[in-house]
Amino acid sequence: MSDLKTATGTGGKAADRKPKREPQQRSVRVVMLALMIAMLLAMLDNLIVGTAMPTIVGDLGGLEHLSWVVTAYTLATAASTPIWGKLGDMYGRKGIFLTSIVLFLIGSVLSGMSQDMGQLIGFRAIQGLGAGGLMVGVMAIIGDLVPPRERGKYQGLMAGVMAIAMIGGPLVGGTITDHLGWRWSFYINLPLGAVALGMVTAVLHLPKQERTKSKVDYLGAGLLTVGITSIVLVTTWGGSQYDWNSAVIMELIAIGVASLAGFLFVETKAAEPIIPLHVFRNRNFTLMSVVGFMSGFVMFGAVLFLPLFQQSVQGASATNSGLLLLPMLLSMMIVSLIAGRITTSSGRYKIFPIVGSILMVAGLFLLSQMDTGTTRFTSGIYMAVLGAGMGFLMQITMLVAQNSVELKDMGVASSATTLFRTLGSSFGVAIMGALFTGRVQDEMVARGGGAATTASAQLDAASLAKLPVPVREAYEFAVSSGTHLAFLVGASVGLIAVVASLFVKEVPLRGAGPEPVADAAG
Repeated sequence: MSDLKTATGTGGKAADRKPKREPQQRSVRVVMLALMIAMLLAMLDNLIVGTAMPTIVGDLGGLEHLSWVVTAYTLATAASTPIWGKLGDMYGRKGIFLTSIVLFLIGSVLSGMSQDMGQLIGFRAIQGLGAGGLMVGVMAIIGDLVPPRERGKYQGLMAGVMAIAMIGGPLVGGTITDHLGWRWSFYINLPLGAVALGMVTAVLHLPKQERTKSKVDYLGAGLLTVGITSIVLVTTWGGSQYDWNSAVIMELIAIGVASLAGFLFVETKAAEPIIPLHVFRNRNFTLMSVVGFMSGFVMFGAVLFLPLFQQSVQGASATNSGLLLLPMLLSMMIVSLIAGRITTSSGRYKIFPIVGSILMVAGLFLLSQMDTGTTRFTSGIYMAVLGAGMGFLMQITMLVAQNSVELKDMGVASSATTLFRTLGSSFGVAIMGALFTGRVQDEMVARGGGAATTASAQLDAASLAKLPVPVREAYEFAVSSGTHLAFLVGASVGLIAVVASLFVKEVPLRGAGPEPVADAAG
């Protein structure tokens, strides 16, 4: 009965609850719909804005600050993620989640109204602060709403939202920019956000949490923010804007290490630490943090390089860049749905991280074997293997992490897992990107491709068609060689996830067995 109370946010006697059972079922479904809309908001934004960036630069100018439009958003999201999670644990998840939606929408409106690049960068940071609470809020509320045993049935739904965002984002962004103007790439968040805001306000009823008398750990939050900011800047700037051994990068690394060391010390003394270190004493939680980091490393690296390979080497159109990932995303969605259903019916999950990690490494190794003669069908099969691995991993990591902590630390578990995945993606894009670019430029020089293309590791199909045949063939080979190196390194790093998964202990999921929650969530 306590789980029914958790799932619906209602108390009272059984007789009082019985007549309200059907409305409660509908409420849970409506809340899940609202949460998926909020999740879609967080995932769509960068994909839509990325497509609109050339138009934005043409209108506002400031090409030299272009990277900061994305970097400001990413920094704010990563730095605020653990803080949102802790605030939800301390002061109630619903109010904190609604606050993050409102902040995201305010940032969206202001970004759409920007008159110069400086304003846009500042307003994107505000938007990123809100985005940091969206994903954490969704995952933590689902953790409160549905017991881990029943949560598997929603894995396919969450993977589907991710697939829709990755496929539809670039297409929607291009359509909006062409027909409505780039400002609507931000304004489009308003109707979706308003729907999510209204639905969550009306139907989400979580158990009231007793307010803590402790103050927010401001020192810990500040040190963590500085540390995360330094890490993201190192991975963003290293090898591109600054050499890896430059003074700026070395200083950022020193600041990051010192800040995180200070953060760990402060957390041992704080009454309400931002990330309670005791959660890492749980083996499963720590292992899932490692697996989440590795899956983020691989996932975003693949999303970056696969369309580039298909456009540069296989001659695909950049307009359909989202569709190029369809084999991977469909495979991920289907496998995630199947794994979720099996987890719900059996309560067993250890096999999934192991199989998922192995498939992830296998998929990356297969992708590393692509060359200038690889067909789209063959690369599609390789992508499907990688997608299957990601399908086993993406939601299981969150599920096991949440099941490994007490309910009072649900927000911390959700934010920490999300943070590790975000940091993994930053490292993945930076390291794989640096290796890719370096290999492309080396091969172009070796094959006499000319300085015109060594300055850029990204040429679309239309630009390639205008190049002399020898130069074009040299570039295609260089991109193929760079892709081989990037994915081979990704496969090697992915082996860490395989090892970590082997040590996961199968702990019974909360909510196992027939419970009223199954009906309410179904």
